[in-house]
Amino acid sequence: MCGFAGLITKGRPDARTIIGMVAPIAHRGPDDEGLWFDEAAGIALGHRRLSIIDLSPAGHQPMESADGRYVIVYNGEVYNHVALRAEVEAGGGGPGGNGWRGHSDTETLLAAIALWGLDAALRKSVGMFALALWDRKERRLELARDRFGEKPLYYGWTGRGDFLFGSELKALRAHPGFDNAVDRRALRMLASRTYIPAPLSIYRRIYKLEPGCILGGSADALRTPLDEPPSPERTTDGISLRRYWSYREVVQSGLDDPILDESEGIAAIEAALADSIRGQSMADVPVGAFLSGGFDSSTVVALYRKYSSGTVRTFSIGFEEAGYDEAPFAKAVARHFGTEHHERYVTAKEAQEVIPLLPAIYDEPFADSSQIPTHLVSRFAREQVTVALSGDGGDELFGGYNRYFAAARAWGQMAALPTPLRAAAGGMLGSLPPAFWNGLARLAPGARRAPHFGVKVQKGLRTMAKARLLEDVFPAFLDEWWGEPSPVLGVNGASGVGALDFAIAGGAPDAVRMMYCDAVSYLPDDILCKVDRAAMAVSLETRVPFLDHRVAAVAARIPVEMKIQSGKGKAILRKLLYRHAPAELFERPKAGFGIPLGDWLRGPLRPWAEDLLGPRLDTDGYFDAAAIRRRWRQHLNGERDGAAALWAVLMFQAWHAATMEEPVRSAA
Repeated sequence: MCGFAGLITKGRPDARTIIGMVAPIAHRGPDDEGLWFDEAAGIALGHRRLSIIDLSPAGHQPMESADGRYVIVYNGEVYNHVALRAEVEAGGGGPGGNGWRGHSDTETLLAAIALWGLDAALRKSVGMFALALWDRKERRLELARDRFGEKPLYYGWTGRGDFLFGSELKALRAHPGFDNAVDRRALRMLASRTYIPAPLSIYRRIYKLEPGCILGGSADALRTPLDEPPSPERTTDGISLRRYWSYREVVQSGLDDPILDESEGIAAIEAALADSIRGQSMADVPVGAFLSGGFDSSTVVALYRKYSSGTVRTFSIGFEEAGYDEAPFAKAVARHFGTEHHERYVTAKEAQEVIPLLPAIYDEPFADSSQIPTHLVSRFAREQVTVALSGDGGDELFGGYNRYFAAARAWGQMAALPTPLRAAAGGMLGSLPPAFWNGLARLAPGARRAPHFGVKVQKGLRTMAKARLLEDVFPAFLDEWWGEPSPVLGVNGASGVGALDFAIAGGAPDAVRMMYCDAVSYLPDDILCKVDRAAMAVSLETRVPFLDHRVAAVAARIPVEMKIQSGKGKAILRKLLYRHAPAELFERPKAGFGIPLGDWLRGPLRPWAEDLLGPRLDTDGYFDAAAIRRRWRQHLNGERDGAAALWAVLMFQAWHAATMEEPVRSAA
């Protein structure tokens, strides 16, 4: 795992500029640093290396191809690089008479690009990556990102027209000409969803490259700024954005060619996951796995243990607060599989001490509060390993979130009612307070604390009363300000950029469309962003076996009826796991990797929060201060749980204060 930055300028690139851009991302690559310039073309590349495969200097970047045509900076891992190298050699490619310099996947990928071209090389690659490729012959730059967006890549323009790109925003912001203003469209998205969806970033004229895409342009074309992000399959002022892989096509293909036999489906999932884990557990440094005791991480550990001949190290953290401690479950799972298990209990104070670090770790405002425990478990694991496998992606591929079945079922029932009756029923039930629904949920056997449940039910019912399509309903479960004016000032109307995407052809089931929507937005822009920044802040590489594109292709062929059964998601994944461990280890309500944020905001975090929601909220001019403070009072008096909505505002305020170097009361 690594980090890189680069620029194309109208004059000769200044070495001090690229050195300054690479310095803030040293945490992504503490083992090595490299720079490369083409002064005539005005391009400079910088790289920081975390050595995982081929620890020798032969893996140094920026790296030139054997024929000298291409130069690459690259962040990620190509897990099938050994097989890919053999295929390159069989096709007549490779380094020629002098032999390979080393055994790094970077060198293999460069040779594959030289032989087949970038698009074909990426389609043949199994892995996670972000890269910048300079073609010295064509004087053309191409930026590419992996299929699901595990690795980040930002690009855009300064006010004076320099084109910048890099692994994190802090690299771009270090450019001396960076003067980009906050993009209020992005801020509006943050307030509603708690993350900023691609292609937007928090800054105007700075964008996230979307997963599965390649951005390309000549040096001259890239010196002309774009005020809006380019659209796929369309060239804008000589700059093209194209897809080399489409998850939509994968899902549609799976619907057309389903696996109808459950046993066959379980076997296919295990085979694909086993191949993925075998590839992802290979490294020249110590490897471990996160283990929460839930289905996804336990499935990864079960197959990791089954298909690995060595010691399997697992890591989990526990919390003091009742209802948030998953460590005993993880310990029981580890004991069953015989892993070398490591656990650490974290106090509320230790968790809260992470909060002042978040603006620097995430680099743009990001408000999924599970970022705190994710960073803590990453920091703990990094004491012993350099790579950790994660169970992320299972929910989106196999139907794990409650909204996939609860929302789909409720909407199916409500949509069947005549419109006047539906409006009356939705209005009446939606008028019941969130506390009523929370209380009802707690009466269910084995129920666990779910503070946002009542709010989601209330919003869902009110929305269904007036909705025509699923597209009208699903956003209500995601938008913290649904049914209310956005608290962000200066944004007129909704923007199509970053809009939710449900477009699956052929009458796909509602649950499938929701899973697809999450997989192309919530997964890369929230879940994978959270894990990447939390782990890379301590120079830990995370790998996600579920997001091997071959696993995703198998998952797409599993009918939704095999994924969601009896009001529970991931049914087929459960059956796979139960072949390796007893069901009683896992039969408990789904719990996220969370913290008691609502209670903390009413208690120890209240002074910090009120400092950020004080006069600076008025003077900064980004939010409707009255609306925010009304939501704050409702949260404090228990009238309405506003933790998620408030956390988005607080994370922006903390980020803005840190960026502007303003003093803020300590959160710890």
